[in-house]
Amino acid sequence: MKYYEVNFTITPASETSQDILSALLAETGFETFVPTERGLTGYVQQSLWDTEAVEEAIGGFPLKVTIAYDVASVPDEDWNQTWEEEGFEPIYLDRRVCIHDTKHLQTLPCTYDITINPRMAFGTGTHPTTQMILRMLTELDLGGKRIVDAGCGTGVLGILAMKRGARGVLAYDIDEWSTENTALNFSLNGIDHAVIRLGDSAVLDREKDYDVLIANINRNILLGDIQRFVSALRPDGELILSGFYTADAPMLIREAGKYGKKLIERRETNDWCLLRLG
Repeated sequence: MKYYEVNFTITPASETSQDILSALLAETGFETFVPTERGLTGYVQQSLWDTEAVEEAIGGFPLKVTIAYDVASVPDEDWNQTWEEEGFEPIYLDRRVCIHDTKHLQTLPCTYDITINPRMAFGTGTHPTTQMILRMLTELDLGGKRIVDAGCGTGVLGILAMKRGARGVLAYDIDEWSTENTALNFSLNGIDHAVIRLGDSAVLDREKDYDVLIANINRNILLGDIQRFVSALRPDGELILSGFYTADAPMLIREAGKYGKKLIERRETNDWCLLRLG
């Protein structure tokens, strides 16, 4: 699998502009983002690179900034070597959850200790949408429940669900790197009875009676997949959706309503949104 590394220079650069740009680019096919001092570095499979879509995203950017970019081809085998060698600093959520890699084992005590070795520089728990879901999972009663982790990335959400007492997780992703990494991370956390599949939401077509489906994916994919999500749930099953902006929430609530799911709870952080529907 060959990737392009695309370095975006945002003038002036800010966390807000980085977040917005990453959300827009995710809808064009980008899979991974790393914030930089000058802006953002994104990674996209060469087969999915779409110059017109990227130019359109930049042209319609909602903030008054200037965005320039350059594209370079990066060999598949070493494009993320530095990240894998250096690891990442432990991430703490209210001392309830600690996420760290095998290079940083000396961590502060937490209720739920999660070890992951991400193959790409994403999915470690730093993004507001991931953190909102992680916090919600620490609050819900997951004992004995069957969980779907849609677009699993590193598998961190499924891992926490299992540590919270879930009796099974189905994790899937369209990226082979993600499914392989999820399998590794499940193993690091002693989870040996989860199901991991490569593919899109079509993997749910023969699945039934799950209690909770978690999806931290961009708005357009969520809109297209909600019907399949609901069909995989029990009648009283719940959706936990994030990965989109607060402005996108009404259309997602309406779409879920078509299939009998109503809003239970809504949370927001820095214009990012989480919806719990059941």
